[in-house]
Amino acid sequence: MHIHQHPTREQIRELQKLSPFELKKTLAAMATEHDYQTGFSMLNAGRGNPNFIAPTPREAFFRLGFFALEECRRTAQWDPELVGAPHPAGCAERFRAWLSAHEGESGVDLLRRTLDYGVDTLGFDGDAFVWELCDAIIGDHYPTPDRMLRHNEAIVRQYLLQEMCGGTQPDDNYDIFAVEGGTAAMTYLFQTLAANRLTRKGDKVAIMTPIFTPYLEIVDLAEYALEQVHIEASVTTESGAHVWQFPDEEIDKLRDPAIKMLFCVNPTNPPSVRITDHTLERIADIVATDNPDLMVITDDVYGTFIDGFRSLMAVLPHNTATVYSYSKYFGATGWRLGAIAVHQNNVFDRLLNDLAENDKADLDARYSTLSLTPRAIKFIDRLVADSRAVALNHTAGLSLPQQMQMLLFSAYCLLDKDNYYKQQAQAIIHRRLDALTGAMDITLPDDPNRVGYYAEFDFLVFAENQYGAEFRVFLEAHYEPTDTLFRLAEQTGIVLLNGSGFDGPIWSVRVSLANLNDEDYAQIGHSMMAVARQYVDEWEASKKAPD
Repeated sequence: MHIHQHPTREQIRELQKLSPFELKKTLAAMATEHDYQTGFSMLNAGRGNPNFIAPTPREAFFRLGFFALEECRRTAQWDPELVGAPHPAGCAERFRAWLSAHEGESGVDLLRRTLDYGVDTLGFDGDAFVWELCDAIIGDHYPTPDRMLRHNEAIVRQYLLQEMCGGTQPDDNYDIFAVEGGTAAMTYLFQTLAANRLTRKGDKVAIMTPIFTPYLEIVDLAEYALEQVHIEASVTTESGAHVWQFPDEEIDKLRDPAIKMLFCVNPTNPPSVRITDHTLERIADIVATDNPDLMVITDDVYGTFIDGFRSLMAVLPHNTATVYSYSKYFGATGWRLGAIAVHQNNVFDRLLNDLAENDKADLDARYSTLSLTPRAIKFIDRLVADSRAVALNHTAGLSLPQQMQMLLFSAYCLLDKDNYYKQQAQAIIHRRLDALTGAMDITLPDDPNRVGYYAEFDFLVFAENQYGAEFRVFLEAHYEPTDTLFRLAEQTGIVLLNGSGFDGPIWSVRVSLANLNDEDYAQIGHSMMAVARQYVDEWEASKKAPD
């Protein structure tokens, strides 16, 4: 639908039925039209793709590639343009010599410290580790093991334990599956849960809302057809402002053993706050006392943007599959790097073992080409097989150069003992939030759980607090909830997303604080206030108009 003027209320009502990411296309088209007419550039704060990147682990990646090629040339047997694969014997010693020869060059120090960390802290054999680094970055083999390279898995495991467990140190008995970003992790989990009869059509699943829209949309697909039970972040202050936390009575819905699974994003998207320790512990207590078979999927991509983050992985390790993506923290959406972590003693494997014999027989047939004892295949390895339609399991796994960048991202943070990168990444989004709220002339209350990667504002609450209940009634009677988004796109070239698309308050808007320049957020704030004043002017005019 191409719109070159403010749409009618009926048009808006139809368009806001779309996923917010699809609605954004219409808003972007309107913003582009505004740019053409005015010469201003569109400000698209509708995407979470960051505009900052981590350079040091990328420098290490490219340096490592040159050493790996030198190792390949050592095995040349043919024309110089056709060299062989690297050989492991003595490669650690050669790598150390190469690092010394290139001392002071960008990325070299991280490579040296990564080698030392692997050998001295994790107990790796030096030649085996360096050969894996070289062979992976060259990309000359299929992933072996297909789920994840052995040394890479060990380093990523330590990174996840460090970043997801709030300073505590649970046991490290976790299996990791390297995947093509968080979206692939979601896809694989839904597929394998259904294929293995751990979820069935009509099953109840709990979803902590607001939440990243695909979690709401996937469960409704015909191949899954799950019944949604929403656990709403409905806590508010006395003034009606949202604090985006979950009251006990909402969490207590999980006591119903008919609820098979819990989906959450923590810190939340779009409110961008971490779930309180009280709520995490309450969920863990409910599992211990009322719903021991509850399966949990927690998506913790934003956990690194706040100090002391604790995931459900930390408090409910045996029931939780943890999804993590490197995309946001490292500015790496284009790399497509993610991981699924599952404890080796987990509810998924236990429930597979408890399936009825006819279900087990069907699954034996499904996985029979992979093992003579298919019932022994673990849930996480079924994820790997299902990701390649089982028959292509022998070529499964994330590409090895991708795995190598994942290793270097992880090692970079494991070795950053002062958390310098973390402080800088957090400071960027905090500055932008301050610029946005300052331009809106609002002061957010202190909140130790606020992450701030996104900001979600409920326009109705703001309107009532500023101008009273009568103004709120006027807005609801005369406009659609997303009218503000269309006005911003049409009049200012600014694109935001509707919070209702994430099952948030229907008049809320989401602003990404990650993908624009710092100064742009003041402009967004001023524009949002200008649109708010338009509504006030229209309200005042309506009161003066004759009956």
